[in-house]
Amino acid sequence: MKVKYFSDTDTALLEFNDNEISETIELSENILIDLDENGNLVSMTIEHAKINTGLPEFSVQKINSQVA
Repeated sequence: MKVKYFSDTDTALLEFNDNEISETIELSENILIDLDENGNLVSMTIEHAKINTGLPEFSVQKINSQVA
């Protein structure tokens, strides 16, 4: 997964894979998702990212599953 932030437009782009985009769906005025031909999520665009997300507090946490 790649996260890109474009400060000149205050846009965040989350890329989940490199599949070819078949369809773009507008979830809200500021959030778009791109799907491949099988309906799988390819990427998400968030406009006005500073207002619509906690972008300055962005972090990644990997959780490993534990086998009992």
